[in-house]
Amino acid sequence: MMWLLTCALLMAPGGDESAPNVAVVVVVGEPGEAKYQELFTQWAERWQVAAKRAEANLVTIGLDEPEASDRQDRPQLEETLAALAKEPPTSLWLVLIGHGTYDGKKAKFNLRGTDIRATELAEALAPISCRMAIINCASASGPFVNGLSGRDRVIVTATQSGFEYNFARFGEFLSQTISDTSGDLDKDGQTSLLEAWLAAAKQTQTYYDSQSQLATEHALLDDNGDGKGTPADWFRGIYVTKSSKDGSLPDGTLANQFILVPSENASQLSEELIQKRDQLENQLAELRQKKSELSEDEYLSRLQTILIPLAKIYRAGESSHDMSSATEPTEDTLESP
Repeated sequence: MMWLLTCALLMAPGGDESAPNVAVVVVVGEPGEAKYQELFTQWAERWQVAAKRAEANLVTIGLDEPEASDRQDRPQLEETLAALAKEPPTSLWLVLIGHGTYDGKKAKFNLRGTDIRATELAEALAPISCRMAIINCASASGPFVNGLSGRDRVIVTATQSGFEYNFARFGEFLSQTISDTSGDLDKDGQTSLLEAWLAAAKQTQTYYDSQSQLATEHALLDDNGDGKGTPADWFRGIYVTKSSKDGSLPDGTLANQFILVPSENASQLSEELIQKRDQLENQLAELRQKKSELSEDEYLSRLQTILIPLAKIYRAGESSHDMSSATEPTEDTLESP
C-alpha cells in the first residue's frame, strides 16, 4: 500500500548519522482544471529536484494519476505525518501546492477528496517534535499563519488573508527560488527559506506590475510564534525594519536558518555546530532589537562576543571541507580565544 511505502521512505536512515535528517513532504491538491494540474506538477517537480539535491527523505502526495474519481489523498497525508511523529526528522518541510478556500471563519487547503482545515493540520502536526517549515502556496492561505504558528515553526503563506481567494502565483516563484543562489542576500553561498520567500514575493509583485494589474496576493512569513506574520515589504535585506512592540524577536531569524540546499561548506558542519550557529544567530537578532537601548561601546562589545565564535564556526566548516581528515572542532574549542 502507498502509506507503507511512505513510512519506509521517511524512516530510512541516512548515510551519515552526524548529518541533519531532513524530510520533505510535497502535497499537490485538487487542481480543478487541467491547466492548473500542469502548473502544480511543474512546481512540485522543482521541489523534488531541490529535495534530491539536499539528499532529503522525500514524499509526494497527489502527483500520481487518480485510480478513481473519488480519490482521497487526506489519509495518506495524515499517515505520513503520523509516521514522522514516531520517527521525527531534524527538520520537516511541508509544502502545500494547490487551491484554498475561506468561508469567513475556516480556511481550507483543497485536497483530492476531503479538504483539510488549518486547525486539522495543526492537530496532525502537533505530535511531531522537530523544527518545521509549513509552506502553503494556495489562495486564501493567510489564516494558516494564525492556525499553525508556534515555537520552532516557520509558516509561509501565499496570501495575507483568507479573502485573497484568486489563483495564487506565489508558489511558482518560490519553487524556482528555493534552490537558486541568486537570492542569496547574505552571501553565504546558499539560499535560505527567508531569502527564497523574499525573492518570490518580489517576483510575484513584479508579475502583477508587468500585467498592469492590482496584486491579489501578498505573501506572509511567521517564525516567531506570535501568529501575526510579516509581509515582504517590511524587510530590508534579511532584516525587518520595524521593531516589535512586545520586544519579541522579529520574524525572519528562524526562516533564515532553514536551508534546503546547503552550500558545500555548510554541509560539513555537524548537527551540534549547526545548533550552536543557530543559537548565536538568535542572540544576534536579540541584540539588534536592543541596539537603541545600548551605548555604542556596549553594543559593539556584545556584538564582538557573538561574531567571533560565529566566525569560528564558519571557519570550522571551511577547514573540514579543505582537510577532510582533520578532527572537527568541538564547542569548547570554538569558545577558546
